[in-house]
Amino acid sequence: MNILRAEHIAPHREQFTQELLRFCSQPSISSTGEGMQAMSRMMADRLRRLGARTQTFTVGQSYPYIFAEIGEGPRTLLVYNHYDVQPARREDGWLNDPFAPEIRDGRVYARGVADNKGNLLFRLHAIEAYCAAYGSLPLRVLLCD
Repeated sequence: MNILRAEHIAPHREQFTQELLRFCSQPSISSTGEGMQAMSRMMADRLRRLGARTQTFTVGQSYPYIFAEIGEGPRTLLVYNHYDVQPARREDGWLNDPFAPEIRDGRVYARGVADNKGNLLFRLHAIEAYCAAYGSLPLRVLLCD
């Protein structure tokens, strides 16, 4: 893990943080539909930049589902994510606009930062860091978003 931190994660920390802020700035409220199409495009584009093969599809009137695959090997890891969030308003107790991320005392405050855009991006950053340090993944990873 030290090689990942020293050679990839530390030099890319600001890039990773800025990407998180961009993703959290994009509303993706499933209950109203606000921003769902734009967020699905952002997500599919990000997965392609990672090197994943992607498919986007809908079921009935659903918002886009994104299926991505990266890596090869005898084992498969399935990761389920979601890029939608619940509605949020400043009146709900936010000190900032929930879709205008702020960093205060080293913490990011934004809708979706912990559920689930931050977790989703962390997984992609981990795959990126692993590939940068060791080459290709030793297993197949399926990502469903």
